[in-house]
Amino acid sequence: MELRILATPREQQALLDLPWDMPLEEWPEWYLVALPRGISRHVVRFTRLGGRIYALKEVVQSYADREYRLLRDLERLNVPAVKAVGVVSGRQAPDGESLDPILVTRHLQFSLPYRALFARMMRRDTVDRLIDALVVLIARLHLLGFYWGDCSLSNTLFRRDAGAFAAYLVDAETGELHDRLSDGQRLHDLEVARVNIAGEMMDLAAAGYLDETVDPIATSDQVVERYRTLWAELTEWEAFDVNDRWRIARRVERLNELGFDVAELDIVTDIGGRTVRVQPKVVDAGHHSRRLLRLTGIDAQENQARRLLNDLDAYAAETDQQGEDEEIVANAWVLDCFEPVLRTIPPEFRGKLESPEIYHEVLEHRWYLSERSGYDVGLPEAAQDYVDTVLRHKPDELAILGGTTENPEDPEATQPFRVPWDELR
Repeated sequence: MELRILATPREQQALLDLPWDMPLEEWPEWYLVALPRGISRHVVRFTRLGGRIYALKEVVQSYADREYRLLRDLERLNVPAVKAVGVVSGRQAPDGESLDPILVTRHLQFSLPYRALFARMMRRDTVDRLIDALVVLIARLHLLGFYWGDCSLSNTLFRRDAGAFAAYLVDAETGELHDRLSDGQRLHDLEVARVNIAGEMMDLAAAGYLDETVDPIATSDQVVERYRTLWAELTEWEAFDVNDRWRIARRVERLNELGFDVAELDIVTDIGGRTVRVQPKVVDAGHHSRRLLRLTGIDAQENQARRLLNDLDAYAAETDQQGEDEEIVANAWVLDCFEPVLRTIPPEFRGKLESPEIYHEVLEHRWYLSERSGYDVGLPEAAQDYVDTVLRHKPDELAILGGTTENPEDPEATQPFRVPWDELR
């Protein structure tokens, strides 16, 4: 039996140095990185190669090949999911025993499994934000024709996103990619999610990690309710009087606020021409993150991007540049606001949070300082006070998660978003 490594040339070279002739659970500690792991039916370990962290999952050949292909397809579709790096097959122990293949994925920086997030006792509103993030992920997958098959908190990673969370798919083993999902497939996926999440919440409650105000069953039911609300906003027809055409623009604006772009609108009028029915064709999520990246080169989560763009608009108004070309204003904002704040952060603190998240927190801190002081505290003063009183006391998330401060050649481009549920009700 010959060892076979299916991966990009760069990763192939690094992967050759690992002890593939040993069962994954027996690998020596010096090959491994201690990171929080979710619950898995398979052996999962983390290793560092060339300054990056990789997740290794031991699984049978058919599942390894299938999940690798699915994750690669999801990457091409710009779905928030871990990136598949390769499959190592043909493994054999020194005594000739065959070993299961290993699926290799790149670890998502600054991400955590849900149990690590709950380890410090999560409040009710924090649980709600996690559920929101998961619902958005499910809806995005369904729009693209992806049936998850085992949707759960355990198969999801979460990253902070300007006070909310962004959810990423981490296990596609049971997934199926279709041109379009039927209502039955979507509802079955949703029922699996409801049952799985209820069980996961009960486990957390039994371990003492769940706030007593959080009802596991009600929380799992909430997933279904919020999904239906979001799905209706994304796909259903809306009818109104022909004189209320402004509602067409408002429908598009609502979808943009949710982080989706609209490719086209299907507009139908009745025979008398008095009633208009509109259905949007939603093509992609990440509306704000793509705009911020285009204007500034800053790669941020959707909610972070929304906040930074709001600050950019405020900067344009304060400097009387509202009629100026937006690329010129954006460049000035980066030079006058964003970069000076980041230069305030000492090198030893830069692994605590992602740069866009730090800037968001500085803006929040500035607001609190100004309210307390009774006058507008400047951004430089707020940034320094934030470093001294807030940031230095935060855990170093990047170090805890085994990340690296280098800029990767291909940073994660998928950007989940936060749903303003109150506006949809």
